Amino acid sequence: MQKTITLPTKTLFTNKSKCPKIKGVESYYKTDFGQAYLGDSLELLSKIPKNSVNLIVTSPPYALEFKKSYGNSSKDEYVKWFVPFAKEFIRVLKDDGSLILNIAGSYNKGVPTKSLYHYKLLISLVEEINFHLAQEFYWYNPAKMPMPAEWVTVRRIRVKDSVEHIWWLSKTPWPKANNRNVLNPYSKDMLRLNSKGLKKTLRPSGHNIKSSFSNIESGGSIPPNVFENDLVNDFLKFGNNSANNNYAIKCKAKGIKMHPARYPETIPSFFINLLTTEYDLVLDPFAGSNTTGYIAERLNRQWLAIDNVEEYLIGSKFRFE
Repeated sequence: MQKTITLPTKTLFTNKSKCPKIKGVESYYKTDFGQAYLGDSLELLSKIPKNSVNLIVTSPPYALEFKKSYGNSSKDEYVKWFVPFAKEFIRVLKDDGSLILNIAGSYNKGVPTKSLYHYKLLISLVEEINFHLAQEFYWYNPAKMPMPAEWVTVRRIRVKDSVEHIWWLSKTPWPKANNRNVLNPYSKDMLRLNSKGLKKTLRPSGHNIKSSFSNIESGGSIPPNVFENDLVNDFLKFGNNSANNNYAIKCKAKGIKMHPARYPETIPSFFINLLTTEYDLVLDPFAGSNTTGYIAERLNRQWLAIDNVEEYLIGSKFRFE
């Protein structure tokens, strides 16, 4: 018998900021900076005004070979399923807005070969929907399970997948962005080189190294497009799911099912800092446990979150307590 869950649905904080909303729809809960909605994402997206969102950060259900509890489309139908959402994304984004899409690959059924579904989706987003591929990012996640077990741990003919794609897509070729907001601290080697000073030289690769390259006044080193666990920058140092944060502890205590595919807080944190400024509007149409909304709140950004599973939204409230 399913446990009855009763939690307050009133405002979680005194609403001092201009809290965004989807007109004509009652939110599931709201905070100082945002509102979460329970319902069909495609339907609710159609009610958001065009050219009103600065950034979409989301991780939709992947097209995995096995079905997840939160629902996921098959690889054969994935692009067809996603395109209507993408059309709404480009409609609601401002001209300098961006879409951050986290998506993973998948094996073909019954054979040790990889599907191209996510690459087909990327091509469709660019060639059919008219998004621009601003940059690819790669999330190194060593905590991923060695799947499919048939090929990795039983027959031993493949190695473990530990990388997921994160695509930065923009509505125009010139999205709002500032990498000064996500600089890494300088490494010891870089500090040593700066103290000695770099000599002007031409590398064998053809790169012209000038003395200005070692300017320590720039505030830090520009981060790479690979998220790794061992980087010292707080933006990029993470694993996958945290089992001891407030969300996880409260869900366990209340008997509420946690979302099984939560992504790290540092993914939305990095991109919200890179691509928005204070009070910009951030949207996650596949919110799950609402990591994106929570980080947007902490960074003084307005946010909207949508999910069609009530239990996930109930648990997501714990992030804001």
